[in-house]
Amino acid sequence: MADFDDEKQKRELDEIHKTEEEELVATLAESKYRLPYINLYRTVIDNEALRSIPEDEAREMKVAPFKLSGKNILIAVRTPSEDILAKLKDAMERRNLIPVFHMASLASLQKVWERYQELSMAESSQVGGLDISVETLRKTVKNIHQMQDISRLVEEVLKENKIHKISRLLEIILAGAIAIKASDIHIEPEHDRGRLRLRLDGILQDVSFFGSDIYRLLNSRIKLLSGMKLSTKIAQDGRFSIMEGGEEINVRSSLIPGAYGESIVMRILDPKSIQVEIAELGIEPYLFEIVQEEIVKPNGMILVTGPTGSGKTTTLYAFLRKIYSTEINIITIEDPIEYHLPGITQTQVNPKRNYTFPEGLRSALRQDPDVIMVGEIRDAETAGIAIQASLTGHMVFSTLHTNNAAGVIPRLIDLEVNPKIMGSALSLSMAQRLVRRLCKTCKVLKEPRAEEIKILKAIFAGMKEEGKDPAKFNIKEIPDKLFYPAGCETCNMTGFSGQIGIFEAIRTNENIEKIILENPSEREIKKVAKTQGILSMRQDGMIKILNGITSMGEVQGIVDLNEE
Repeated sequence: MADFDDEKQKRELDEIHKTEEEELVATLAESKYRLPYINLYRTVIDNEALRSIPEDEAREMKVAPFKLSGKNILIAVRTPSEDILAKLKDAMERRNLIPVFHMASLASLQKVWERYQELSMAESSQVGGLDISVETLRKTVKNIHQMQDISRLVEEVLKENKIHKISRLLEIILAGAIAIKASDIHIEPEHDRGRLRLRLDGILQDVSFFGSDIYRLLNSRIKLLSGMKLSTKIAQDGRFSIMEGGEEINVRSSLIPGAYGESIVMRILDPKSIQVEIAELGIEPYLFEIVQEEIVKPNGMILVTGPTGSGKTTTLYAFLRKIYSTEINIITIEDPIEYHLPGITQTQVNPKRNYTFPEGLRSALRQDPDVIMVGEIRDAETAGIAIQASLTGHMVFSTLHTNNAAGVIPRLIDLEVNPKIMGSALSLSMAQRLVRRLCKTCKVLKEPRAEEIKILKAIFAGMKEEGKDPAKFNIKEIPDKLFYPAGCETCNMTGFSGQIGIFEAIRTNENIEKIILENPSEREIKKVAKTQGILSMRQDGMIKILNGITSMGEVQGIVDLNEE
């Protein structure tokens, strides 16, 4: 007798009804109402837009404001009658806003309405709240060229005795982070003061200190702006967006309670920071050719591995931009969606709605995709579905947590992937790290220490033994002098400016396929992969040191150069 899973059947029926509703609304939007259709499940909701229409009015009219872009406010409507559109237009014009209407399903609108709960505490405390002036932000960005400028402006504001001092202080912090291309802002409470740090090129730098009273006011302003609850002392996440130079920059906020208060981290999600072309990633020429061959294949799997903050997402986005065309369907499943890519369907996991990575993969496969990007393979179920997808005519990009490229195969075996089919599914395993680039303005030539020369010579000799010609990388021998960081105003006195990747990869060829069946160790996989002619991370790091791109200290900090 067949077993019926009522819960599963209900979920499948709900999914079918949801899809049918979305298709109907999309058709009506185009053919009857001449409005653009929007699926709000795939859209980042702007808290500031939500505040423009009270929740009870939004539910009554079946509308949802979801994005504020300059003076334009984007509003989704269920039934775009003339009365509702006229009413909304009048209400927005009174706020000096220009409404731009979209049509959405009821399910989409409900997703936005749920966000009002997060704003309830912030709404009651909005008197004296923070309004970021876009114009002021732009002017401030123009006046900041280095870290010292931020410190100076912060000190000037702290000495003032003005009503909007905290608003101005936050404007300077945000503008400063954007101007010097910092990735994260850290505001941390200490015993009797607050501390401001910025992460620049992957390294945290102290900027300023201020009193505990200033910290508490900043904490409240950031919570308010991010749509967080003000009175609770629990871990919270939120986000907001700001406009700078015509670009929308999203800021993802995170608070966790600590001994002296809540530690605040704001991640700057600047679209320009991930608009890196594949040729600019720092992949050496031979591996670059292999990558270009593999990413355009109709099926297979490419896995990129590395620790948090090693640039994996940037690499995968570069792959997607390289292969994107109107002739193929690309779908991503991410947690969360940090950057939006035009022309690509991006979805975000939502465990509360049972939209996990495995469920997202199943749903994506029903959408007739050519390419699927999975944010991360975390469990056996996701790994199994991804492998099956790559075997059934899809190209799959994803990330995995291992220390190196050789660790991908043992990790997949740990995740219960059948070794007999892994060889056919897995095309390329890549590992990467990020190192800071030496500042071109101030880097200096110095004689290296004896131990540094010894390490470089060992790596150089190993390359030759493996049949890799150093001359192809403009290197004939280990030089007497190497470039080291110095520090100048151009690089904020750090000696470095920007970052570049260090890579290694293993292609799944016939020899690798054979060894997969033997449940090999990392060491055994490395031994077989040496014949492929692809540089290891040690060798790629050495090449970048000898060519003056980065320093010995940078590479030693992330790669074991003594490893055999």
